[in-house]
Amino acid sequence: MSSEAVSGAEFDPWSPEFVADPYPAYAALRERGRAHWFERSQQWLIPRYADVSALLRDRRLGRTYLHRFTHEEFGQTPPPAGQEPFHTLNDHGLLELEPPDHTRIRRLVGKAFTPRTVERLAPTVRRLAEGLVDDLAADGGGDLIERIAEPLPVAVIAEMLGIPVADRPLLRPWSADICGMFELNPREETARRAVRASEEFSAYLRELIAVRRRAPGEDLISALIAAHDAEDRLSEQEMISTCVLLLNAGHEATVGTTGNGWWSLFRNPGELARLRADPGLLPGAVEELMRFDTPLQMFERWVLDDIEVGGTTIPRGAEVALLFGSANRDPARFADPDRLDLGRRDNPHLSFGAGIHYCLGAPLARVELAASFGALLRRAPTLRLAAEPQWRSGYVIRGLRELWVEV
Repeated sequence: MSSEAVSGAEFDPWSPEFVADPYPAYAALRERGRAHWFERSQQWLIPRYADVSALLRDRRLGRTYLHRFTHEEFGQTPPPAGQEPFHTLNDHGLLELEPPDHTRIRRLVGKAFTPRTVERLAPTVRRLAEGLVDDLAADGGGDLIERIAEPLPVAVIAEMLGIPVADRPLLRPWSADICGMFELNPREETARRAVRASEEFSAYLRELIAVRRRAPGEDLISALIAAHDAEDRLSEQEMISTCVLLLNAGHEATVGTTGNGWWSLFRNPGELARLRADPGLLPGAVEELMRFDTPLQMFERWVLDDIEVGGTTIPRGAEVALLFGSANRDPARFADPDRLDLGRRDNPHLSFGAGIHYCLGAPLARVELAASFGALLRRAPTLRLAAEPQWRSGYVIRGLRELWVEV
């Protein structure tokens, strides 16, 4: 089956109406075929679960091409010189690297960011979540995004990195400005904010790393400094990029899943009642909420060698847009996929990715989500929606601007 081009009327990630509910468009894309050219972003859209899952593991695709080609050899224009601070920061992070650099850095980071590290944090995460929920309940409600979803993951990663409490308000604005560059066709003002945030965040972390070199602590930065394999160590830039990635990727996913998840529960009161009646459903409920309305809707990869998807040849130099939100609602993989089912057993959703770029922070994200949802269920059992929420303008990282609730 060959593909047809997709028009902006069918797929419009810049439209508020589309961002609010992209799922009907996804269903139409899956029905029409397996690969669709989208002129406005110069990408091939891949909507079906089997293809998205396979391409995430396919080494003919990569997050970067610079380990094999120059920009010119790959038919791409180098980024503007003025964006260098952002690209230096971003391009040294695990998410943007391919082997052998990805293999080396993930191995070294893995020595510091272990399951035991996450397990040791769990009581702290629960304590932080309960404190935030108790404050929300004492006030009779508020904006769930501002009061719970955003502060919890920022506090957790700041605790892990050993960032002083007084400096922690800096992290969220830096993260938001940097992540703006991951949207489709970012504007010049978005790029300027991302560059400024990259410079400021990098300078801050460089100074903190210098302090930890002189006086190591029990924090993750000290562990990254100490991590080595024979004579192999992380460079300072690799440490800085790793710390920023842990904040940005973990924070954005957790905030999005918390907001999108509660909005899904409020729209499915039977499932919310089911969860309140049976707290044992919580671990599976977190997975189902991530599947049902994932915050990461699209994951982009470069085609390093020609591939074929459903009879369509996608040539080297092209970019594919793997539609996680569509794959997670594919009826070929999930029974009754548009129904929220907190007891769903067979749930291999792709919200954390797959292959070598599977989310390193997935265990921590699960701990944070279980802690915040659990605390709200236990300590705010009458939580209810106070106002219809509005979506942020971003599509790639898709989430609510605010979610007002009453207790």
